[in-house]
This record gives sequence, C-alpha cells and structure tokens, in this order.
Amino acid sequence: MPLPIYSHPSLTVLIDDSDSFLKSVAFQLDPALASKCFADTSSALAWIGAHGEREPGRLAASHDTYPDSKERCNVAFDIDQIHRISFEPQRFMTPSVVVVDYSMPQMDGLELCEALRHLPCKKILFTGVADEKVAVDAFNRGLIDRYIKKSDDGALDKLEAEIVALQAEYFAARSDPLRDLLKLHNHSFLSDPAFSAVVRMVVEQHGIVEHYLYPNPAGILLYDARGRAQLMVVETEAGMNAHYEVGCDNDAPQSFLQAVHERCIVPYFREGDGMYARDFAKNWHRWTAPAQRCRGAQNYYWALFPLAPGELEQPAHPFSSFLSERESTL
Repeated sequence: MPLPIYSHPSLTVLIDDSDSFLKSVAFQLDPALASKCFADTSSALAWIGAHGEREPGRLAASHDTYPDSKERCNVAFDIDQIHRISFEPQRFMTPSVVVVDYSMPQMDGLELCEALRHLPCKKILFTGVADEKVAVDAFNRGLIDRYIKKSDDGALDKLEAEIVALQAEYFAARSDPLRDLLKLHNHSFLSDPAFSAVVRMVVEQHGIVEHYLYPNPAGILLYDARGRAQLMVVETEAGMNAHYEVGCDNDAPQSFLQAVHERCIVPYFREGDGMYARDFAKNWHRWTAPAQRCRGAQNYYWALFPLAPGELEQPAHPFSSFLSERESTL
C-alpha cells in the first residue's frame, strides 16, 4: 500500500443494541484504538454525520480553467494544509471505521451503512445473525468493507486486526486523489514502495503514531504519542546537487562541500530559506545530520531532525493527552 500523505489515530464507532456487549468489546480492544459506542442507531447516525469527513474532506485542490478553453486548466494545491491537520485538537475524533451489528430494532446494520454511504468511513458488519449471502450482497453493493461473525473463534482478535487495516485504508483513500499532483512538488517519494518501507520502519522504531507530508524542506513530519515532533527531511540527487551548488556560490567550507558531495550528510538550515548561507560557516554541523540512503526508483537521502517546542507554528495536541482525557470522562 502506498504511503498516505497523512495519517493519525482516529476513532472506531461501535454500534449494537446491546449496551453490555458494546462495553465488553470496547474494554477488550487495544486502548490505542479509541472507540465510541452507540446502542441507538439514530444517535449514532447524528454523531457520525456531524464528525465524519466528507468528500473531498480536509484536503482539496483548486482548479482554474483557462478563459478560452473548457478542457485546459491549472490545478493548485496548498501543501501546507497537510501538516496543519496536526494542529487540529479534534483530529483524533475523526470516525474512520464503523463496526455495526446487523439485527437492531430501529434499523438493521445494512440500512445504517446505506445511510452512511456518503461518508468515507470504512464499515465492518460484526454480527451473529446475518448469513454470508447477506454479507456478499452488502459487499457487492459497496455497503460494507468487512464481515465478521461474533461466533467465530478469535472474533475480537479478527475485529481488532481489521480495524487497524481499515484505518490504514481510510487514510490511503484520502491520499490517492492528490498523489499524482504531489509528484510535481518534489514529493515523488510518496509513491515509491522502497521509501514507503523506510518510513514504516522509522514509524515502528521511533513509536510514531501520526505523520504528515511536509512542504519545505520536502519530507515527513512525525509525532510520537506524547507529541514529540521530528522532521524526516528527504533529498534526491537533484536536491543534494542544489545544496552543493548553493554552498559553492556562498563560499562554504570545504568540509561542508565534501560531505554534501559524498552524500554523507543531509542539510536542514532552519534559519533562512533552508539552504546554506555564509552565516552558517562556523557551525554548519549544527544544521546537518548523517545521511541515510534509500535506493528506490531513484536515490533518496534522508535524516531525522528533532524539532524543539516552538519550531512549528503551532503545538500539536498529543495523542496520549487525548486518551487520558477520554479515559477521565468514561
């Protein structure tokens, strides 16, 4: 699966007419899979409708048609809006997956899924009543994404695994319409499977729970559960050559030029336009990190830079705080 342009923890909505069953499922799910329960379908529909993302959602490109043509147009996209999602305190309340029972008194599960068709949230039919014919028909009609019987061995383990998988699909689907457009903005690494594997490795090793495409320098903004931020700066051969040329034009020390030429470092000059300037001559080491190379469709050179509080225009509300706040209200 290609790397989503952004991903953050989101909410699983559990809908079942048995309140005790809902509490049992919510209790047994991984605490990191935050959930909200509804025993009433009307309340569930109203809440999801108020909190669910619509199309095109947070991120949208604008189209300017040429005056004398109905076919030719310019497409503009503000890349900055991607990482600014991390400044939204309510982002973790986005309902990405809905888990619904089939047999309920007000409306059955498939009627509820039909009512949610206009929203991009993924849907799991988790039931002990509906047979496989009903499930297959629901799949064919695009009403559900998964079907799990409550009576299956390890049903809750299956449910948890499918929630995780569908949350990933949710963010992938939000990213796909913009992926080709972003290739034109020095973000070709988004569609490279080799680099996607590197990012997933970094996410696992550093306990990252959310990431966002970052515009300048090109890279990925990473947060762990406590809201500690790192910027994964990504350079191509062309980008490294540009750093070398700017360094030469500004009489950079030979040690800097050699390190860039040999691809030993990734620069990130935060004070200025991101490129080398004469003011950095004595302490250029402060603004660089050892380069890691990813061999994909092309060579990518990347490094992680911890971001101190205040380096971003706004602080991010940490996922750990969100979980603590939810636990205190339950």
